[in-house]
Amino acid sequence: MPPQLPPSLTRTALDRRRFLGLAGLGLSAAAIAACGGPSTSGGGGAAAPTDETDWSSVTPASEITFWSSNPGSSQAVTQQLIDAFHASQPDIKVTLVTAGANYEEIAQKFQAAQAGGDLPDLIVFSDVWWFRYKMLDSIIPLDGLVEAVGIEKDDYREGLWADYTYDDAQWAIPWARSTPLFYWNKAHWAAAGLPDRAPETWAEFTEWAPRLQAAGVGTQRAFQHPALAGYAGWSFQNVLWGWGGGWSAKESFDITCNSPESVAAIQFLQDSVYKDAWAGVASSDSVNDLTAGAASATIASTGSLVGILKAATFEVGAGPLPGGPVETSPVCPTGGAGVGIPKDIAPENQLAAATFVKFLTSPENTVTFSQATGYMPVRKSADTAAIVAAAPQVQVALDQLEATRTQDYARVFLPGADQEMAKTCANILTSQADVQAELDALKTTLETIYTRDVEPNL
Repeated sequence: MPPQLPPSLTRTALDRRRFLGLAGLGLSAAAIAACGGPSTSGGGGAAAPTDETDWSSVTPASEITFWSSNPGSSQAVTQQLIDAFHASQPDIKVTLVTAGANYEEIAQKFQAAQAGGDLPDLIVFSDVWWFRYKMLDSIIPLDGLVEAVGIEKDDYREGLWADYTYDDAQWAIPWARSTPLFYWNKAHWAAAGLPDRAPETWAEFTEWAPRLQAAGVGTQRAFQHPALAGYAGWSFQNVLWGWGGGWSAKESFDITCNSPESVAAIQFLQDSVYKDAWAGVASSDSVNDLTAGAASATIASTGSLVGILKAATFEVGAGPLPGGPVETSPVCPTGGAGVGIPKDIAPENQLAAATFVKFLTSPENTVTFSQATGYMPVRKSADTAAIVAAAPQVQVALDQLEATRTQDYARVFLPGADQEMAKTCANILTSQADVQAELDALKTTLETIYTRDVEPNL
């Protein structure tokens, strides 16, 4: 078992050698990418980076490129905001480039550009990838630019801003941020005589599921687990934490995926599919199963909210994730993406990019973006009344921010671990493999990744 790191080597003190070592492993972007990321604020570590550029002597570039994967089908609204920026600031032209279909593809393209390709001036990356970019010295700290262009950092939601803080420096600005939500078909709930709310705990939903199955609403299952390849490591943390377990111990590399608590949590998931038979597993996207009426409920990102509301022919409910027998209140990871600025571009381009970021994430524009996508407004002063009036589910996501927790180290810092978790969960939930044996094997795999790929680089 890899030892729990001492305070000097906790997540906030991981050094650059470690990630440079990871870069030399030949790992693909998909192998170490993840849907959501941890907060990296606080703690010790190397001396904080400094930004010595005198931005007052720099003139913004007249043209910049913005690489995005268009999270949450956001291309149209992003272009709308760019057009509005051009109207208010005609001296800077922003060109939106679709640089990938998802966070992994945009990460691959950005890494390739480091070797001599054309770098963007602003880039979207997931909450996991920004930290690797920082360690590879390919992005800049934004504190000087934040001050130079007048970005009001105190107005951003604290937890979302802190997700990109390391060594007392800011490495990205929150933009397309999300949490998982519990979505349900209100017509099915009514037919089963259930209260019009999400279940408070998984135990409560276990009591509700047979009533949904017996209500004659035509579903295949009462609940559809998200597709394992994209969601197992991320969303299943809710169940693991609720049972007192985790992929690893809190803020530690101590692998606990096969602890009695973790085994009980994953056994619960397997029982939901086989023993109790109220749940299925999505083959591609559980949102499609929900909106098609094939399932009464699922868990999906807040970034799926607008798409769900448009596709569903029924009234959709959304609530916080259920609690478990140990952590009875909701326990939830954050996810989504921020925007950052590459290091190896001209200061003029960096300043122009920061100027656009200020506009892109203004209180008014974060509302516009949220209305179009379902992602959370990242500014505290944003007037969310219209959003909540049109889609009350948005308020659930904002309220759930109080219940979010830093993701497990094993998921977000071990290269390829997310894929291994998905394989293990697939064996358990689609092949009815023995839970203890599978999690024992996963622990061995994760410890091997730690010992081989991470520990030498700490």
